[in-house]
Amino acid sequence: MIERELTDLDGENEMKSKTFIVVIAVIMGTVLLVSAFTGGFLTGRVLNAQTASQGLLIPEMSNSTGSAGSADLSQADTATQDEEELFRSFWQAWDVVHEEYVDQPVDDTMLMRGAISGMLEALGDEHTSYLDPDMMKRFEAALNGEEYEGIGAWVDTTSEYLTIISPMPGSPAEKAGLQSGDQIMAIDGEDMTGIDSELVRQRVLGPKGSKVTLTIRREGVEEPFDVVVTRGAILTPTIESKMLEDNIAYVRLYTFGDSTSRDLRKALKTLMAKKPDGLVLDLRYNGGGYLDTAIEVASEFIGDGVIAFEEYGDGTHETFVARKGGLATKIPLVVLVNEGSASASEIVAGAIQDRGRGKLVGVTSYGKGSVQSVTRLVDGQGQIRVTIARWLTPKERQINDIGLQPDFVVEMPTEAGADDVDPQLQKAIEILRKK
Repeated sequence: MIERELTDLDGENEMKSKTFIVVIAVIMGTVLLVSAFTGGFLTGRVLNAQTASQGLLIPEMSNSTGSAGSADLSQADTATQDEEELFRSFWQAWDVVHEEYVDQPVDDTMLMRGAISGMLEALGDEHTSYLDPDMMKRFEAALNGEEYEGIGAWVDTTSEYLTIISPMPGSPAEKAGLQSGDQIMAIDGEDMTGIDSELVRQRVLGPKGSKVTLTIRREGVEEPFDVVVTRGAILTPTIESKMLEDNIAYVRLYTFGDSTSRDLRKALKTLMAKKPDGLVLDLRYNGGGYLDTAIEVASEFIGDGVIAFEEYGDGTHETFVARKGGLATKIPLVVLVNEGSASASEIVAGAIQDRGRGKLVGVTSYGKGSVQSVTRLVDGQGQIRVTIARWLTPKERQINDIGLQPDFVVEMPTEAGADDVDPQLQKAIEILRKK
């Protein structure tokens, strides 16, 4: 990730906070945690409590003239008065709840968190959101490949029903037979119709060894049916690598987390030592992660030049270029993408396509091209993500809500009994054979 180190001095104590540029949306859901499509491309400043409460909101005072200081104070006082006037109705509602709500005492912390969530929802941007402390912890651990307890599946929380994007390899979800596209209509017999998918996701989570009954609606199956899943301890996979037929190397990335670049480089060293004739990079159902990881991953395949641009509301751009030392910058390359490839995946795939470094095979990617700042709230109250920019491919394509169109469109089979057939991978191998 792009770790921009922010250093603040407090007396003799040096406090460091990191600015993360994250590409998540579908940050990726893990252990049925976070939707692969709602996380998206995040860029964030993670502030500690003291830093967040100092300096940023205090007017800068001038010691040269009294009038300058007075003017600044006057503006601050006016702003404070305006905010007090604006929030009169909020505090009125707060008091009414505390005085009249039937079940007392009310939980002030939950009310506060609800207010933050509602404020961000009012912006009407699906990628601007609030993560409470528990959701933040699960999200960060999922992205970084840490262990969690659940059923082990990437999910989409943007549909009418919570939808399985893909079970994780070897997970309870996979062992129970859950498939991509399965919709969860009920949990333990309770109908989930009309229930927010994020709340449904939380209901699916649970301690390892416990069982949950999911009522599934599956395309091609006439009636919904029940699937009993025994929850387990899930370690989110980050990478898979192996040699395929015809001396073709294969690398699959599941996310763009803290360890992805290191794991990829290790895998490439092993694979390249076998002198493969081509390489398949599989980014299917990879919902994203840290931007810096995306730049590092792309740099393993692109020797130099632009990887992506970041475009802000005022029209300014920031340019991200390839870093030196890539291990696979010359080998023939094909990238697999599908509707679950988002954000960081699209940055890598878009750069490879625009720079003519390799061909894309599969179906149109998700189309997550916005940028969010991530701010950790004071007192351990979670974090907020706010859209601040958009990113563009090297040819300055805006892919938000559009996605990347593969060079070779290959659909996956939907008929029963075709689970072992992977025409997208076979097409990639075919292309590399010709090279």
